[in-house]
Amino acid sequence: MIKAETIKLSTVQIIKQKMSDYVMLAKFRLSFLVVFSAVIGYLFAGHVAVSLTHVFILAIGGMLVTSASNAINQVIERDIDKLMTRTQNRPLPTERMNILEAIVAAGATGISGIIILTYFFNPTAGVLSAISLLSYAFVYTPLKRVTSFAVFVGAIPGALPPMIGYVCATGEIDFIAVLLFSTQFLWQFPHFWSIAWIQFDDYKKAGIMLLPSPSGKTKRSAIQNVIYCAMLLVVSMIPYFYNMVGIIGSSVIAAAGVVFLWMALEHYRKCEDKTARVLMFGSFLYLPVVQLALLIGKI
Repeated sequence: MIKAETIKLSTVQIIKQKMSDYVMLAKFRLSFLVVFSAVIGYLFAGHVAVSLTHVFILAIGGMLVTSASNAINQVIERDIDKLMTRTQNRPLPTERMNILEAIVAAGATGISGIIILTYFFNPTAGVLSAISLLSYAFVYTPLKRVTSFAVFVGAIPGALPPMIGYVCATGEIDFIAVLLFSTQFLWQFPHFWSIAWIQFDDYKKAGIMLLPSPSGKTKRSAIQNVIYCAMLLVVSMIPYFYNMVGIIGSSVIAAAGVVFLWMALEHYRKCEDKTARVLMFGSFLYLPVVQLALLIGKI
């Protein structure tokens, strides 16, 4: 009896660990944020009748494609993940999961996601999702160890989700789609560079340099955050001048942009890990606040 209970308990633990490993392979929290921005893009296409069923399908398709991108990223980086403290416990570096299993999971989820977005929405959405997956996994990922320009390359697939969501609803890549893309594109620089500042020593172990200046954690790198936050503030106000968003939504967007820029200026002034961490957490808050303000401000 005791042995049976022990075996049962062990089986439950194995299943829990396997589920945890797949969540880690997919980077679920990151994938959720990506899907959130895609759904915002879909809902922002206000002239199209919103279908909750389609919102759910978009979320599933987007989650599958994003999970595949993250899985391939970890397959390619499995050796350097062993070198960094924050990634040492991932399923591939610890060998809790073998490479073939991860590749099969990535292939199955990626292909399924692209098919779902193509079949239920339109071929343009499918093509954009494929571009996002391939450019992130096979261009951005290996480029990270070569040049800090990888951040610019990675910002492209990172900015595609709201455009993909919008295209799912409309089938068109128009001015609004480009505007949604541009906002998320510019946001990624202070977001990634603040992370790269905090994780500088850890990245250095793996030979990764993502800060924009070869000088590393200096004002030459910090000033780039200020420049991109300023550009982001300008671009984020374009919807107001084109009457896409009302005064209340635009006020929220402007306030968020000013606060985000102030965080970047504080980091430039002090060049400390503490201010970089504030900027990083600010970036996590900024994007959903602005995207929700865009959506609510249009209703």
